[in-house]
Amino acid sequence: MNDNFKMIAKTFFGIEKVLKEELISLGAQNVECGKRMVSFFGDKGFMYKANLCLRTALKILIPIHSFYANSYDDFYHELNKYEWNKYIGLSNTFLFDSVVSGNFFHHSLYVSQKAKDALVDQFMSKYNKRPNVDLKYPDFRFHIHIRNNKCNLLIDSSGESLHKRGYRVSSDLAPINEVLAAGIIKLSGWDSLTNFLDPMCGSGTFLIEAAMIACKIPVNLNRDEFAFEKWDDWDENLFSLIKESQLKKVIKSNTHIYGYEISKSVLLKAKKNISEAGFKDYIKIKHIDFFDTKKSNDKNLYLILNPPYGERLKGGINDLYSSIGNTLKKQYSNSDAWIISSNLQAIKNIGLKPKSKIKLFNGKLESRLLNFPIYEGTKKK
Repeated sequence: MNDNFKMIAKTFFGIEKVLKEELISLGAQNVECGKRMVSFFGDKGFMYKANLCLRTALKILIPIHSFYANSYDDFYHELNKYEWNKYIGLSNTFLFDSVVSGNFFHHSLYVSQKAKDALVDQFMSKYNKRPNVDLKYPDFRFHIHIRNNKCNLLIDSSGESLHKRGYRVSSDLAPINEVLAAGIIKLSGWDSLTNFLDPMCGSGTFLIEAAMIACKIPVNLNRDEFAFEKWDDWDENLFSLIKESQLKKVIKSNTHIYGYEISKSVLLKAKKNISEAGFKDYIKIKHIDFFDTKKSNDKNLYLILNPPYGERLKGGINDLYSSIGNTLKKQYSNSDAWIISSNLQAIKNIGLKPKSKIKLFNGKLESRLLNFPIYEGTKKK
């Protein structure tokens, strides 16, 4: 893998353009957006850099085989003759993940089973031995994407999802995904210089992601392992050089990043995560109710809120969102507020006209990211 080859970065719906911009800024070539993915070209070193640095990617996959199959038997025979020993040996473990759509294949688990059978049967016929499946920590994770009768086989260079940065040691009931949090911050257009507040900070994800952006820290610096470290062509020296070059870009930020949290127990979890991420002395969090706070000066302020959506909320969800709107209007003038919520009815009770609405998904929940610029004298719509 010394020459440029095609890669696919997986992401969330609505974050594709942000990921494209990230890839271009890193030096990727032939970058093209798709649905929940962005394709690009680069060499092995760039694959290492993409995994280490991309804030809005979930996985970096490499297409290795493409074919057509009109039945499960066709599918099996095509994979049974594929040269698996280019990647995997008898001592390795593996796993298949499949996604299917269209009229030919309907069961993703069965597709994964047939792929496993094709690989195992080939090794048994050649060596009378076989590599084993590992459901948790496989040496090689293969992905199969099928649309109608077009089948694509890809190898996973990341391993566990890239949202697992390594800093989350404690979480609340519904922590926002780290990749989604970084994507929301990027979508908001935050310049890394304006002070940043998460007034309902939960376990601190938005605060940590914002701090890493402000300080230009490679987002997956604290990960224990990437899948490519188990490959035969793993180049530890090359990876170390790339890591060192990215660390030279780290800066000390003077931007004020802080959060509020009403729950003492959740606040303790946030403190643990912030400390694990290395921001104990940088990010400031306070045990206080957002509705009892106000801006301390006339400087511009960025706020990002991920309020309860209503699934576990005691009391009135509409009253909560109304209070958010009132607090922003009365106590946070000269601010730029961004709110993500899947409760599209409750959002209407904020009482402010959003400047923009962006459709996103928080897990399986269809959500909206809304921007509310708060000026002096902002009134209800």
